[in-house]
Amino acid sequence: MTDRVLKQAERRLTTAMGRAIKDYNMIEDGDRVMVCLSGGKDSYTMLDILLLLQKKAPVRFSLVAVNLDQKQPGFPEEILPQYLQSLGVEYRVIEEDTYSIVKRVIPEGKTTCSLCSRLRRGILYRCADELGANKLALGHHRDDMVETLFLNMFYNGSLKSMPPKLKNDSGRHIVIRPLAYAREAEIEAYSSLKNHPIIPCDLCGSQENLKRKVVKRMLQQWEIEDPGRTDVIFAAIQNVKPSQLADQQLFDFKGLMAEKEAAALSYPLDV
Repeated sequence: MTDRVLKQAERRLTTAMGRAIKDYNMIEDGDRVMVCLSGGKDSYTMLDILLLLQKKAPVRFSLVAVNLDQKQPGFPEEILPQYLQSLGVEYRVIEEDTYSIVKRVIPEGKTTCSLCSRLRRGILYRCADELGANKLALGHHRDDMVETLFLNMFYNGSLKSMPPKLKNDSGRHIVIRPLAYAREAEIEAYSSLKNHPIIPCDLCGSQENLKRKVVKRMLQQWEIEDPGRTDVIFAAIQNVKPSQLADQQLFDFKGLMAEKEAAALSYPLDV
């Protein structure tokens, strides 16, 4: 029974990832993809499914798994190397004490995610250059993207989320999110069946006052009251109508005019 359930979960995730990769042209022939592995359920699942797709994809691409050891106290540094060696996957572990920097700079009780993620991104981009990787794969899934949409609306006053594919500010790196179409519940179920050696985060993962957790609880309650609502919200991210919003940079509201006005400008009367 367990094997059958695992195969079903694997098939759903493989289908979702394959569709996302195709829709956004995430991986092309000859790509070297750096898989950013945190030790959480999402990144373990991403690596597993990428390895499966690599065997049957119509294009050839290589994978290298990378973990950033941020020197958190008690971090079990032997777990990931042992796991990756068991898979026979090329990997690199980077040791950078960003934990001390974050704890020194961020006051006690304040959210550490922003600084931590900036430091982590810079290190990972540098590592991608060293490894010759032209794509960086992150383990964010559909629920992460919906949560980020509401976080930006509620707290930053902007209408944006996590794109499935983006070019970083320097223009040298392409970041992809192969799990963009995958539901967190399916990832969690798969990871549990695979018995992944989960490594908890002692920084953001231990903070109960995170705005993201507030938004997550809100969406979970909505899903209980109206099953499928998260799917509809995610569909909305892919179905944007700039003329029905209010961003003057995306749509020329000032230039709008009725047909009669436009005709008068095109064919002015002789005076």
